[in-house]
Amino acid sequence: MAAPILSFENLGLSQGTHWLFRNLDIFVGDRDRLALIGRNGAGKTTLLKLIAGQIEPDEGTRSVRPGARVIMLEQDPDVSGFATLRDFALAGQFAPPAHEVDAIASQLGTDLNREAATASGGERRRAAIARALASEPDLLLLDEPTNHLDIDAIDWLEGWLGRYNGAFIVISHDRAFLTRLTRQTLWLDRGGIRRNEIGFGGFEQWMEAVYAEEARAAEKLDARLKIEAHWLERGVTARRKRNQGRLAKLHEMRAQRAAMVGPQGVAKIAVASDDNKTKSVITAEHVTKNFGDRTVIRDFSLRIQRGDRIGIVGGNGAGKTTLLKLLTGELAPDSGQVRQAKSLDMIFIDQQRSLMQADRRVRDVLAEGGDWIDVRGTRKHVHGYLKEFLFDPSLAEARVGTLSGGERSRLLFAREFARESNLLVLDEPTNDLDLETLDLLQEVIADYEGTVLIVSHDRDFLDRTVTVTLGLDGSGTVDVIVGGYADWAAKRQPKNAPRQEKKAAAPPPPKSASTKLSYKDQRDFDLLPKRIEEMEAAIARDEQALADPDLYSRDPGRFDLLSKAIEKARAEKEAAEERWLELAEKAEGLGT
Repeated sequence: MAAPILSFENLGLSQGTHWLFRNLDIFVGDRDRLALIGRNGAGKTTLLKLIAGQIEPDEGTRSVRPGARVIMLEQDPDVSGFATLRDFALAGQFAPPAHEVDAIASQLGTDLNREAATASGGERRRAAIARALASEPDLLLLDEPTNHLDIDAIDWLEGWLGRYNGAFIVISHDRAFLTRLTRQTLWLDRGGIRRNEIGFGGFEQWMEAVYAEEARAAEKLDARLKIEAHWLERGVTARRKRNQGRLAKLHEMRAQRAAMVGPQGVAKIAVASDDNKTKSVITAEHVTKNFGDRTVIRDFSLRIQRGDRIGIVGGNGAGKTTLLKLLTGELAPDSGQVRQAKSLDMIFIDQQRSLMQADRRVRDVLAEGGDWIDVRGTRKHVHGYLKEFLFDPSLAEARVGTLSGGERSRLLFAREFARESNLLVLDEPTNDLDLETLDLLQEVIADYEGTVLIVSHDRDFLDRTVTVTLGLDGSGTVDVIVGGYADWAAKRQPKNAPRQEKKAAAPPPPKSASTKLSYKDQRDFDLLPKRIEEMEAAIARDEQALADPDLYSRDPGRFDLLSKAIEKARAEKEAAEERWLELAEKAEGLGT
């Protein structure tokens, strides 16, 4: 067996008074394709920098095969001190050949003559990619490589990495990117690391198996405190199961919406009944927008209904931001018209996360320093609300400046989603988020009662959240596609493109003897949704009563009864949701 390109034995790094991680053993072999997975704050980027040799560990031995080139693509490339992006791209530990840098930059569509100080995040990222790939690495360390890249650039990078003969370790929130490219997984979890010879596509099943085994072991030991320490992980698993039901609901919404949009790929306004007109949130009719001699949006028409989830995709410069500004009324069209409902109450969350002030406490951001927050008409305690957004309640006193980028984004979501609104606008919401937070954001969007507009390059995220995709190719035409990114990509496939050879069809599985649900199962399947709604209403009523700040001092017995009733009702509701999901999967398998 060949010696690994790189290995670390007994790696340990302390952080203040505790160890961030300790006793880690890591090895990277030839052509390994490793996904590095872990929650925000687990230390993924720090671990990558340790592997790169950029920081020194407190314990452990790092070994690199003689002559091997280990190159790191950082999440936020530092171009300070360089006059142009070319100067930056040609520098580094292993100065890359200029012709290779120019070739890669050209394929990525970036101008290396751009002044470094004024370059955008996407331009800096492309220059850093050109430098890293042209340096002929034996091991590539990639920290969120798809951030600030458009879909075309991501496709190009996927193709390059697919042909690459070396090894890589990648941190990414882009599920589609990880699934297509990785073959092994490193899971950084609670200060330890696990390795499995499966790509990211098998990670979630592996993770749930590990947590299930831990729960069984904890129960055998009657270690209640240990079980309580896993509230986050168990919550994530439950969310993922509930999201299966939400995905089923999303497909139903897409089917309903297909009847309103008209022929696939043609941006024609739907012929709607008077009843549908009253549900219209934004109506665009024959909208055209020019910048100089270039037509960015041409003859675009669409009626956006209440409850629609609209995804906007396309390359950099294709007109995504322009279309978003036209739909929200920030920009006026040159011809045609856009009408917004008079009752529109919008929340806009942009990719700059500009509202997070570093010196404020988490409690200040959520509740102006108090203990209670008004969440769309319901009072909730700050600690409980933080747990809903995957925070440890003790972070209520933390300063925003001490949070990671992903944690700041999650805090902003928590604050903004508490507000009353009927239109949610998200501009690149997935940047800096870990996978658990992405699951949470999908859940929040699925449960949001208003309309959602999303600009994103995250293909998997769009496939899991939107009902309609508006695709821009830079020509001015806007494709209106019912479904997510995959549906738009299928439409873009040239009709004369060579088709992949079909595999021989597997013999159909034997049909089940039963072709429908039993009477009891069918009854539960039909009645549980209404029962769950009633439980949610009861929980909300009790939480409202419990929110009375004087209740405990006035009537401690009632306070205790309400607290226990809420806890019991939540457990019953979760059990009902699990039962309904099981029945939904069973019904789908039976074709009923």
